[in-house]
Amino acid sequence: MPDDMSRPLVPGWSESGGSRQLEASLSDPNTPMVGILGTGDFSRSLARRLVASGYQVVVGSRSPARSVALFPEEVEVASQMEAATQADVVFVAVFPEHHSTLVTLKSALVGKTLVDVSNSLGINRDGPSNAEQLSNLFPDSFVVKGFNTLSAWALQNGPRDGIRQVLLCGNSSKAKDLVKHICHRMGFIPVDMGFLSSSLEIENLPHHLFPSWRLPVLCMLCLFVFFYLYNFIQEVIHPLVEKGKGAFYKMPIEVVNASLPSVALVMLALVYLPGLFAAFFQLRWDTKYKRFPNWLDRWLTARKQFGLCSFLCAVMHAVYSLSLPLRKSARYKLSNMAYQQVKAGVEDSWNDEEVWRMELYLSAGIMALGLLSLLAVTSLPSVASTLNWREFTFIQSSLGYCALTAATTHTLIFGWNRAFTPARYPFYLPPSFVLVLILPCVVLCGRLALFLPCMAGRLWKIRRGWERSRQIRFALPGEDCRNGGGEDVSNV
Repeated sequence: MPDDMSRPLVPGWSESGGSRQLEASLSDPNTPMVGILGTGDFSRSLARRLVASGYQVVVGSRSPARSVALFPEEVEVASQMEAATQADVVFVAVFPEHHSTLVTLKSALVGKTLVDVSNSLGINRDGPSNAEQLSNLFPDSFVVKGFNTLSAWALQNGPRDGIRQVLLCGNSSKAKDLVKHICHRMGFIPVDMGFLSSSLEIENLPHHLFPSWRLPVLCMLCLFVFFYLYNFIQEVIHPLVEKGKGAFYKMPIEVVNASLPSVALVMLALVYLPGLFAAFFQLRWDTKYKRFPNWLDRWLTARKQFGLCSFLCAVMHAVYSLSLPLRKSARYKLSNMAYQQVKAGVEDSWNDEEVWRMELYLSAGIMALGLLSLLAVTSLPSVASTLNWREFTFIQSSLGYCALTAATTHTLIFGWNRAFTPARYPFYLPPSFVLVLILPCVVLCGRLALFLPCMAGRLWKIRRGWERSRQIRFALPGEDCRNGGGEDVSNV
């Protein structure tokens, strides 16, 4: 009678080398044999993931004897012809410029599924795609584009939150279903992108560099440059011209810290301004079924990025503000001020107005930063997926406007009575906090206007499907209604 304790704890591991046996694939006759053409980094990572998922894998190489040591011992390394003959599904993991060297395998690949995992060297706007060229080389095979958006590292380490999706496209639904099953078994989520004509778009995806971030980042940089130069003129150039006193030491900290909150507040206002434009367009058109202009549509889709850029500037402003007392210049100013007070015989320099201003100013700023942090956290896909639509809308819209109100209040309290002091207008330029308040106040006033009953009720009806030209009315049939009772329903 065999000893149960002598059996391996994990089924499939041998006593000699601990190699994993493919019991699942051997016992299931429906599990396809997977072949890989190529022996590069992606091929080795793909082979490891397929073996860990319970597949029998055969790798086709031009020099099998030299490549066998690169793969796990569960993987069979053979010639390209042998791999193409044995496999039911073949991953083509060679560079696209070498696809023509595989033409000799055409007879062995007839009727089989070819998965093209290649990428171009750059963005291909004119086509044809690598998958379409491969389909032309093997017209009797079923080409599926996929796995090109995953890196070798992602395959080797398994799926993660941000890299779980695998985009697939192909002209054969049966071939795509087969590849989808392999994706699921490997732990990834397949996303069907349609026919093979979509392969060009899929191949261009790895070459895009933050396409949805270009407009927000460019806007943030332009705003920062503008406010930095504006504050530089007021804080550095004006004292130099008027008093001949150099204040260039303010450039790294004070001028930057004066510019960051301005950028953060304007960027936050730009998050909610397009929503107001959209609402007023719908009120003007009396319908929600008309497309917005392209500029507004692009703006609406970039609101998340605008908000995260605002959060970045707000966090940096908080860090810079905390570092202000650590500077040597601040210590010198504080000691000189104390010396001047002692010299002038001032015993108590307490100022209730300034104390209250600072307390309220800091409180509003902390509230704004806290709400912005909540908005940034809930914008993460892993967090947003745990919220229903009403919860997500409440946080991003209602609490978002609360964050904008708190940030605007923070700036208003900072200005306090400084906006009415002539010394705050060097070169007849208004302070930066006066300029910053214009856009947020416009957004908040526009939001308040939408709360008016005449506006809110009409907008609610429009977003429920009401149109001025065609009022959609659905009537429940009465007890004596027959099939011909459709005249009560207006045309839709």
